[in-house]
Amino acid sequence: MRQYGIIGNPLGHSWSAQLFNARFESEGINAHYALYPISELNMSTLDALVRRNRLSGFSVTIPYKQTIIPLLDEVTETAAAIGAVNVVKVEWQGDSYRLVGYNTDYAGFRESLLPMVERLNTDDRLQALVLGTGGAARAVAYALSSPYRDRQWDWEVTFVSRNAEPNGIRTKVLTYSQLSEETVRSTTLIVNGTPLGMSPHIEACPPIPYEFIGKEHILYDCIYNPEQTLFLRKGSEHGAATQNGMQMLKLQAQAAWPIWNKD
Repeated sequence: MRQYGIIGNPLGHSWSAQLFNARFESEGINAHYALYPISELNMSTLDALVRRNRLSGFSVTIPYKQTIIPLLDEVTETAAAIGAVNVVKVEWQGDSYRLVGYNTDYAGFRESLLPMVERLNTDDRLQALVLGTGGAARAVAYALSSPYRDRQWDWEVTFVSRNAEPNGIRTKVLTYSQLSEETVRSTTLIVNGTPLGMSPHIEACPPIPYEFIGKEHILYDCIYNPEQTLFLRKGSEHGAATQNGMQMLKLQAQAAWPIWNKD
């Protein structure tokens, strides 16, 4: 039986095992996907995990999407450009193995967002605020600045962070305290790429000025558990269109499938 799983901390919110195990069963594949919470990621803990479980591949979630990169033998061009990895393929040769890192988060995000922006005139330059500067946020920013389906999305992306100069970010960055009424009102899309509001801490939300949000806004949360975060609820109360990260989760998992199931 092939073994797969997800590494991160915490993992109580994750639905990845349900998704993958259901597909393994439906397609008659002799494989299993498990949760592997690890409190510290380094070469020693990673090697022990891969060898002990003879993993064929694994997903990566918070807080390790960036810190895993130096531990990998190879990273795809896209994952390197994003600066984050959420899928790893383990290539075994006898008792040795290579770890190859991919990013499917960006594909899951942009495909799930597409129905919400079809109504917009994407020939115009649109403004997007991406909350956070971690792995999910970087994948979102990459998706918004990449051509897709024969179209060039022309989004001007601004990161919003507690730190005005986060590591490795070359795009414009604002702190939460710098978000003005003018900035929020001129923005079409606001994406929560932080874990704020994720189960079990459902009372939290990013500290943005929600009073300036209206029906012209789209609020997208990469979190899928709970189904409606406080961030989305506040946006909905002010008339914004909202979407959670469940479809993103399913689509990024779908993109990971051929990575793990090809020769």
